[in-house]
Amino acid sequence: MSERTNAQPLVKTVDLKKLFKLKGGALLHAVDGVNLEIYPAETLGVVGESGCGKSTLGRTILKLIEPTDGKIYFEGEDITKYSVRQMRHKRRDMQIIFQDPYACLDARMSVVDIIAEYMFIHHVYKSRAETYNRAAQLMDQVGLARRYANAYPHELDGGRRQRIGIARALSLGPKMIVCDEPVSALDVSIQAQILNLLMDLQDELGLAYMFVTHDLSVVKHISNNIMVMYLGRCVELCSADELFANPLHPYTDALLAAIPKPDISLRGKEQKLIRGEVTSPINVKPGCRFASRCPFCTEKCTNTDPEFVEVTPGHFVSCFKVNNK
Repeated sequence: MSERTNAQPLVKTVDLKKLFKLKGGALLHAVDGVNLEIYPAETLGVVGESGCGKSTLGRTILKLIEPTDGKIYFEGEDITKYSVRQMRHKRRDMQIIFQDPYACLDARMSVVDIIAEYMFIHHVYKSRAETYNRAAQLMDQVGLARRYANAYPHELDGGRRQRIGIARALSLGPKMIVCDEPVSALDVSIQAQILNLLMDLQDELGLAYMFVTHDLSVVKHISNNIMVMYLGRCVELCSADELFANPLHPYTDALLAAIPKPDISLRGKEQKLIRGEVTSPINVKPGCRFASRCPFCTEKCTNTDPEFVEVTPGHFVSCFKVNNK
């Protein structure tokens, strides 16, 4: 991972919200007031249970989904209100790697055509020969043998399919990539290969990643900073090392306790469990959203939203137990 060399974040959100309107006028709070910064050549890991809003956050930042409120800045430029035409050009700098390495590929297209597609759409090269030559170079870069150039997705395994997705994301020379659980559908041995590939590409190309996952052991391996989300909100944000050494939010502590530990001496040791019912994300009432499952919950937690504050340098938490605000 590269050292931070630029004081200005590549990507920044300010109170970003995405609410989905349901039948009857109810609002589902998928992303609710998220503030984050992603710097060049760094990785922000985003973790949390399924349904917490991780993937929606990534797609909203890319404006694949229009935000309901808040601001999105890219290289200091406010892109929140960009039109489809304006975003078409900005897409070169912001790409995504999808979770399912098969569903995101066109089954009717060959490997080389899939990788070349974005370059054709954006007219990156003057000739088809140049475009296909660049696609072949990208296959080399992601470790995909050229003999698969004319193969189709159904002929390849999950790891090779995901390499196609990575090559396609790289084809326009992006500065930032949202990695939406890119290894969750892969075997463990293949996961390690893809993670190492992403890290090598980051070192080589200076890419910034937003790495979305529910696997804390994976996110520790690749991230500079980690943001923990719960029901649309960020509850803790700090460096990866700090999060694992000093988790402050009860939800983060419970997530870390759930990581399997290959130590026979821990057999029979009581595990920390998250009990209680998950609060509905529809028409959310004031109060901490983790209150119904938190062992430290007080009356204040159920009535008032805790502020997201910096309790130690670089360590932000939203919890009355820690900051009493």
